[in-house]
Amino acid sequence: MRRPSAKVSKPRVVVTRELSDTIMDRMEQLFDTVNNRSDAPMTREQLAAAMADCDVLVPTVTDEIDAELIAGAGERLKLIANFGAGVNHIDLKAARARDIIVTNTPGVLTEDTADMTMALILSVPRRLAEGEKLVRSGQWKGWSPGGMLGHRIGGKALGIIGMGRIGQAVAARARAFGLSIHYHNRHRLPAVLEAQLAATWHESLDTMLGSIDILTIHTPRNPASENLIDARRMGLMRSHVYLINAARGGIVDEAALVDALEAGRLAGAGLDVWAHEPEIDPRLLALPNVVMLPHMGSATYEGRLATGEKVIANIRMWADGHRPPDQVLEGWA
Repeated sequence: MRRPSAKVSKPRVVVTRELSDTIMDRMEQLFDTVNNRSDAPMTREQLAAAMADCDVLVPTVTDEIDAELIAGAGERLKLIANFGAGVNHIDLKAARARDIIVTNTPGVLTEDTADMTMALILSVPRRLAEGEKLVRSGQWKGWSPGGMLGHRIGGKALGIIGMGRIGQAVAARARAFGLSIHYHNRHRLPAVLEAQLAATWHESLDTMLGSIDILTIHTPRNPASENLIDARRMGLMRSHVYLINAARGGIVDEAALVDALEAGRLAGAGLDVWAHEPEIDPRLLALPNVVMLPHMGSATYEGRLATGEKVIANIRMWADGHRPPDQVLEGWA
């Protein structure tokens, strides 16, 4: 890694979105920081201008930092300190070619995302969103034995794609609700951890999909996971299965999902992420058995503060000439 020169003892930092006041104020104290206090997403032209004149760029998931932008960056840009764990919006290969370090903020949003996933696992089978809308509409006529019937989740089989920090946190929560845990991961967990989670590993994703009642996704979005759950794989799932995605849009083929839901080949879905945020397929909006959230799985005050603190720590370590603790290495997935 290239050791910073004295010129970056107080590096020029550009932050693309509005962060918490505590984090923005701290960054302005520590660095020569340009904060985006309007929170309006930067245009591509604004991103290019920022990258031409800063030492550190702090982007978020809403910023597409592609090879063209990186190629046009100024020579002084040597660190992209991403605000968030996912880096699929940054061309890592292009950054490496320009000797630009990329960091992220792993771990700080594990509990928040797992909580939201569990909320979706509960809300879709029990029709919570439908019930809330019914009450607000004024159409509810009172309790009845057959009113708003859903399905209990205790005793059901939960399939988890991706058994990293978040997948394991979801498994721990799901066990408390009486779900049996099944998972597919590139690498099998150690036997001790499998025993702690009472989790069954499936080497084949296709095989797991045919034996579960609820599917939840916790894998990064990358070329290998693009449309991982497509029409073929949805066809492997039984018609009573609920699909949950609080990971990244694009891992689920949304057009195929709509077709499966409309045809009754899946029972419902809980979605917090979308392929083309903030645009959502209007056919999904029309389906009553889909719980839809505005990408809020990590939206807690505590999580945002912890994320900002990790960004600051990465910048400070880099500026001091050390390897940042959360450098994204080649082969990240």
